[in-house]
Amino acid sequence: MDVLGNISIVGGIILVLLAIFVLSGFRIVNQYERGVIFVLGRLWGARGPGLFWVPPFITKMRKIDLRIVTIELPPQESITRDNVTVRVSAVVYFYVVNPNDAVNNVLDYYRATVQIAQTTLRSVLGQSELDELLSERERINRAVQAIIDEHTERWGLKVTAVEVKDVELPATMQRAMARQAEAEREKRARVLLAQGEYQAAQTLADAAALIAKEPAALQLRYLQTLIEIGVDKNTTIVFPLPIDLIEPLTEMMRKVGGTSVTESAPRNGALPPAPQEDGPRMPSIPAPAPRPTAE
Repeated sequence: MDVLGNISIVGGIILVLLAIFVLSGFRIVNQYERGVIFVLGRLWGARGPGLFWVPPFITKMRKIDLRIVTIELPPQESITRDNVTVRVSAVVYFYVVNPNDAVNNVLDYYRATVQIAQTTLRSVLGQSELDELLSERERINRAVQAIIDEHTERWGLKVTAVEVKDVELPATMQRAMARQAEAEREKRARVLLAQGEYQAAQTLADAAALIAKEPAALQLRYLQTLIEIGVDKNTTIVFPLPIDLIEPLTEMMRKVGGTSVTESAPRNGALPPAPQEDGPRMPSIPAPAPRPTAE
């Protein structure tokens, strides 16, 4: 009985140990994770998600997050191609595509991605001018993304986007750019004003040519102007009289005046008597007598 009891005790211990051994081999990996498994130092591959079993005590597993990782790069000082010092901050988005490469090919893929992003950003900024950095930011983002993605591809990573977040300029450069923008807007305003004056002059020239072809149009315009003036409650209205309206009357008066002068002129060429003024005449005053002088 003692032997059987000892055997049963040993068997129970073995069963417990076996159960512990079996249970210790179970692993749970979330949906957004993968477990990279090493058995005796040899890569078995990535497992998951869910529940699976691995040989215990000889297995090492590292969980890799497959979600998109956001890296906010601190401000980087760089000198552009036109020798302007700027401070640029950016944001990098990436995720793990191949968990095996992310574990085997790089020691710390997060830190390595941060370092390569900072150096690439400074390099691209050094090859660009300030105007390109401010106006063609999308092109710079694509250039930085392509370079980072090329380096991180063998690490099992995929860079989805790189966005330049902020660009800090020196105070002197900001004032210079403000003056430049003001001068550019003033130039545009002057050009628009000149174009408006040119169009107005062209329209007035076309209107004058049209009125010259139709004299009645000038009279209609004159009457319309009188109507517009008459709307206001003014006591005195001074307006010019167009020459075209009084030209026939002037010509008629000139003809009548020339005929009367011809008829009144004497035939012998003598001057006509001076015209007599109508009305009462002033009495004539006799001149004073001369005083006698002493001899």
